[in-house]
Amino acid sequence: DRLGSASVMLSADTGDKAAVAIGVSSDLTSKVNAGDLVRLATPVMGGKGGGGRADMAQGGAASADNASDAIAAIEAHLATL
Repeated sequence: DRLGSASVMLSADTGDKAAVAIGVSSDLTSKVNAGDLVRLATPVMGGKGGGGRADMAQGGAASADNASDAIAAIEAHLATL
């Protein structure tokens, strides 16, 4: 909660795959679900989905190469809210 209202995406190249984790601050979980954001981001990165809680979710993908495109997809989605 030190960030205030925020959503954060972390991606990591784990060698032959990529890991994605998304966190959403507690004040935003009524509007933004971290699991929904993961399921939006991972296909862009060659994955099939993921899941978790409203405030924290994770998924896997084929490559971290398209992480910038995944972030752009999330930003576009958040702009519609």
